Amino acid sequence: MGNTALITGASSGIGTELARYHASKGGDVVLVARRENKLNDLKAELERTCGITATVIAADLAEPDAAEKIFAATEAAGLVIDVLINNAGFGGHGKFHERNLTKDQAMMQVNMVSLVNLTHLYLQGMVKRNRGNILHVASTAGFMPGPLQAVYYATKSFVVSFSQAIAEELDGTGVTSTALCPGAVATDFVKAGDLDGLDIWDKAPTPDTVAKCGYDAMEKGELIKINEAGLNFTLNWIIPFLPRKLVLKISRKAMEKK
Repeated sequence: MGNTALITGASSGIGTELARYHASKGGDVVLVARRENKLNDLKAELERTCGITATVIAADLAEPDAAEKIFAATEAAGLVIDVLINNAGFGGHGKFHERNLTKDQAMMQVNMVSLVNLTHLYLQGMVKRNRGNILHVASTAGFMPGPLQAVYYATKSFVVSFSQAIAEELDGTGVTSTALCPGAVATDFVKAGDLDGLDIWDKAPTPDTVAKCGYDAMEKGELIKINEAGLNFTLNWIIPFLPRKLVLKISRKAMEKK
């Protein structure tokens, strides 16, 4: 039985660490991201250190037909995808009405639309084979509105909801869907999303620990995995019982720069 994982956003951060972790278990990988040179470096590393086969697909998930092109490439190569890891995503800081709309539209395309498209394309084969695992890298941002990151928080809320819904639909099929919901993580996400200067990054965990946490949860078929116990308690046992306006104030305060 094969064990091939397709990982989007594999050129850095959590995506790279998920690829390393899967490869360390002897699984082949399909590495997807825009930066082909980074993917080729990772491919060489994993094939050398883990003895697996890595395939590189350079693609920009902000393009409307990206998912279809990725699927066509794996089909043409005869690759059966056993694990789909929808990790690619990005954020952005600022008041919604002052932000560049094109950038927010690209964010929605990457964080939601391409994720849905890839899931739909690969899920059908998994169900037919009665086996497969899907890991959606969401965020604790998916549990509340996010002033100063309005669109990003909304996209992650979508992912959390979508992942749980299809998990229930897949009950009994041998296929699972898991949402990994980390808080702040020390990755390139910070600079790419203009998020420097926020207190939440001061003690952010490293991407390798987050990747292992999410991957292990996926293997167990867990619905949602929050990597920090304190965050898990806060989001499940404190935030839901607070007045909505207070939640918004707390959320905004966390996103205000020093």
